[in-house]
Amino acid sequence: MNGRLATGLQEISHDPSCLDDGGFWAVSTTFEGEFTAAKFESVIACDFAVTPWDRLQGSWRTTKNEDQYVSYVEDIQKLISQGWVYQVNACRQLSHEIDPAINLRGLFSQILRENPAPWASYLEIPGINIASASPELFISRNSDRVRTSPIKGTQLPGQTHFGAKDIAENVMIVDLMRNDLGAICESGTVCVPRLLASEPHPGLVHLVSDIEGDLRKGISWSQIFASLHPPGSISGAPKSSAISVITDNEERRGPYCGALGWVQGDACELSVAIRVFFKDDALRFGTGAGITWASDPHSEWEETQLKARRLISIAGGELA
Repeated sequence: MNGRLATGLQEISHDPSCLDDGGFWAVSTTFEGEFTAAKFESVIACDFAVTPWDRLQGSWRTTKNEDQYVSYVEDIQKLISQGWVYQVNACRQLSHEIDPAINLRGLFSQILRENPAPWASYLEIPGINIASASPELFISRNSDRVRTSPIKGTQLPGQTHFGAKDIAENVMIVDLMRNDLGAICESGTVCVPRLLASEPHPGLVHLVSDIEGDLRKGISWSQIFASLHPPGSISGAPKSSAISVITDNEERRGPYCGALGWVQGDACELSVAIRVFFKDDALRFGTGAGITWASDPHSEWEETQLKARRLISIAGGELA
């Protein structure tokens, strides 16, 4: 991540308290809350090695086609009308067959060249292989100061104004993240230094806000993850209700929509694991959209296509 190369795997842990030892740990969580940290011996500044990638052939499969996704959006809107939830990030996952022996180094090399992203990162340890083009910061920490930068709102380059739906959705998630940070930060320190900023990314423009605060003395990494995970921008508001809707309507997300990055002592850079490819029994890529009462279901489907199109074109194969 960001020119930081970690090698010499020493230990793998599934207990967040391992981070309190001050070592350098790469961290990957699933949306469902499984935690994996890998401790590395050596960390240097280094560019990622250019590696070839054989483009995939054939079509990607999707967990929800357009009709199914539209129906999912409409069901969320019914729940909103009943007061059960205000916003839900509705996702689907694409999958493609891949040789189990192939790692994703070549794909990540292509991502860095064709889709440079602020939180692009690569993780390869036993049981986990992720190539990420994430545009979104989950947590940045410097001593006791923490920042999160949720993205809500997506449009094409050249469009000059975000609509009322995107603005309302962003503010809703800002409020959610202010509340999450408030549980672990000193009273009165949580603030919003940047609200509703238009931020260009490869092929897209996002609406981004920053929320910051000063951690309470003695807060552990376990408490930080317990308070903030999963990220509000890819769950919804209220978070508990949104997660219930997601659990009832989607297949397991896995590393998609979890956290991905590194922790060392009282510093970290953790991204929201969106725009990520990961391997299990297939190569997978998730895409989604934030749903509110004002959403147009077919437009939300098109947003999931928009978010997937560029990166799927890099990997190869036809978008489902």
